[in-house]
Amino acid sequence: MSNPQVGGDSKLFARGKVAELRLELNSGGKKDKNFSQKKVALKKIVANMTMSNNEMVQLFPDIIQCMNIPNLEIKKMCYLFLVNYARMKPELAVKAIPVLEQDMEDNNPLVRALTLRTMSYVHVKEFVEATVPIVKQMLRDADPYVRKTAAYCVAKLYDHDRHMVEHSDLIERLNSLLRDDNPTVVASALAGLMDIWERSDAIKLTIDYSNASKMVAILPDCSEWGQTYILEALMSYVPQEAGEATLLAERIAPRLSHSNSAVVLTCIRVILYLMNYIADEKQISALCRKLSPARRPEVLRNDIRVFFCKYNDPIYVKVTKLELIFMLANEKNIDEVLTELREYATEVDVHFVRKAVRAIGKLAIKIEPAARRCINLLLELVATKVPYIVQEATVVIRNIFRKYPNQYESIIGTLCENLDSLDEPEAKAAMVWVIGQYAARIENSDVLLEDFLYSFAEEPVEVQLALLTATVKLFIQRPTKGQDLVPKVLKWATEETDNPDLRDRAYMYWRLLSTDMNIAKQIVMGEKPPITAESEKLDPQTLEEMCLNVGTLATIYLKPVQTVFRSARPPPPAGQPRAPEGPPPDLAKLADVRDPEAPVDARHGRPTRARAHLEPGRPRWVR
Repeated sequence: MSNPQVGGDSKLFARGKVAELRLELNSGGKKDKNFSQKKVALKKIVANMTMSNNEMVQLFPDIIQCMNIPNLEIKKMCYLFLVNYARMKPELAVKAIPVLEQDMEDNNPLVRALTLRTMSYVHVKEFVEATVPIVKQMLRDADPYVRKTAAYCVAKLYDHDRHMVEHSDLIERLNSLLRDDNPTVVASALAGLMDIWERSDAIKLTIDYSNASKMVAILPDCSEWGQTYILEALMSYVPQEAGEATLLAERIAPRLSHSNSAVVLTCIRVILYLMNYIADEKQISALCRKLSPARRPEVLRNDIRVFFCKYNDPIYVKVTKLELIFMLANEKNIDEVLTELREYATEVDVHFVRKAVRAIGKLAIKIEPAARRCINLLLELVATKVPYIVQEATVVIRNIFRKYPNQYESIIGTLCENLDSLDEPEAKAAMVWVIGQYAARIENSDVLLEDFLYSFAEEPVEVQLALLTATVKLFIQRPTKGQDLVPKVLKWATEETDNPDLRDRAYMYWRLLSTDMNIAKQIVMGEKPPITAESEKLDPQTLEEMCLNVGTLATIYLKPVQTVFRSARPPPPAGQPRAPEGPPPDLAKLADVRDPEAPVDARHGRPTRARAHLEPGRPRWVR
C-alpha cells in the first residue's frame, strides 16, 4: 500500500507564490479549531525555505501574526522561519520580540524552551540584548527541561557576543546550575561551561575532588551525551594524591561497558589520564585489564584476536586492524598472527593483500626469533605466482636481507625464478639491489643485470639509480663480469639523462672507480644502516598527546589536535592540566583548591605533582 501522507507532502515542495501563500495563511475562520489550513500554508513556506526561495521573506509580517496562535506545531514552523530570515530582514524580525517575550510566560515548558532556544539562535543585536535577561530568568525556571535549554543558550550567547557574556553574571548563574538536583541539568551546564572555556582565554575551568566526586556520582542518571560532557570535564581535575585518582578511575570504569562509543572512548581517555597519578603497579594493572580498547600495548596484547578482520569489514577498517595486529605481535602470539596473515594474503582485495604481505615481512624484522617462519610464509606466497604478491614479497625480502646479512641468501634463487613478474618500480629496484648486493654469489648476476639494462632509458629514476649502483657493485665484486657493463651504464647516466641525482651519482662512482678500487669497495660495499621496527613507534611526545586525545580525529591522523581542529587548544601534558593564570570565576566553587604556596613548575607555571615518580609532562606508559 502506498502512503498517502508521502504523496501529500511531496506536493508541498512546489514553488509557491507569495500572494497565494499569504491568502492561505490568513484563511480559516473560527470553525477551524485545529488551524489545519494555516498549518498546510506554513508547511509550504518551510518547504520553499528548504529550496532557498528567498521570496518567502515577504511573508514576515504574516508569520509574526501567526506566532500569536496558541499551537505548538504552528509556533515551531514560525520560529524556524524567524531563525532563517532574521538576519536578512532584521528590521522586521525585531517586531517578533514582544511576541517571543510573551511566549516566555507560557505555562507549557516546551513552549518556553522552544522560544528561548529560538531567541538565542538569532544573531541580531536586538535579539541578543533581549535574550540576556530572559536567560537569567530561565536559568531558575521550575522545569528542568527549560533550565537545561537555558544552559545551552548561555553558550550560544557567548558565540554571539563573548565580551557581553564575560562582563555579565551569566557565567556565575550558569555555574550555579552545577548544584542542581537534576543530573541532566548539571550535564548541560557542564557542556555550556566547557564550550565557553574552550573558546575563551579569560575563563578557566578547574575542578576539585569534591566536585569531581559529585559529577561521577550522577553519571548513571545522565544521558549518553551528558556522560560524555561530564567525563570530558574530568580531564580538568588534578588529583592531589594517588588515592583520589584510583577511586575516581574505579568509579568511572563501569562506563567502559556503555553502548555509546563516545562514552567509552572518553572514559578510556580519563582513565589513562588518571593513571599518571597512581603509584601502585597492581592498581594500574587492574585498570589495564579493564581497558580492552585502550592504547597501552600491555592492555591490548592479550586481546589481539579482537582485531582480526571480519569478511564484511570495510577496507579502511581492515587496514587499520592490520596495523594494530603488527604493533601487538610478539613471540608468544606470532604463530597465531602468521596464520591470520596467511588468510589475508589470499583475499580478493589487492590493496589489502599487499598490506598483509608487507606486514609479514615487517614482522620478520621486528621479531627476530620468528624471522625464519615469516620467510617461509613469504616463499609459500611467492610460489602462488600471483604478480602483486611476488612484487610485495620481493620488496620486503630485500629489507630482510639488510636486517639479517649472510643468513637467508638461500632464497635468492627462488626470487630469481620470478623476475618476469616484476613490473613495478619498487619491486624492480628491490630485485636489482639483491642482485647487486649478492653479485658474487649469484652465478649469472651479470646476465640478470644485463636483462634489466635493456630498458634502462625507459625505467623510472628509482630503478635507474638501483641499476647504476648494482652495476658498480658487480664490477667491484666480479671485475671480469662487470668490466663491459660499467662503462656503458656510466655513459648513459652521465651523458644521456636529465636527472641531476642520477648524473651526480654516476660521476661520483666514475671518480671512485678511476681513483682507488679499495676505497670504492669500502664505500659502495660498506655496512648498511640497520633496519629496525623502531620507525613504527610514535615518539614519546606524540604518544602522550594521542593518549590524551583518544576518540578524536587527532588519533587517526597522528597529529596534534590543534592542527586537526583549528580552534582547538592543545591538550594539557599528562598530569598537568590547564590551570588558571589568575583568579578564576566562581564555577560553583570549582576553583583550584590546591595550596597557593605549592611549588610551581617553572616551565609551565603550573603546580607540580607531589610524587617524585611522576615526571612532569611524561606519562607512565612512555618508557
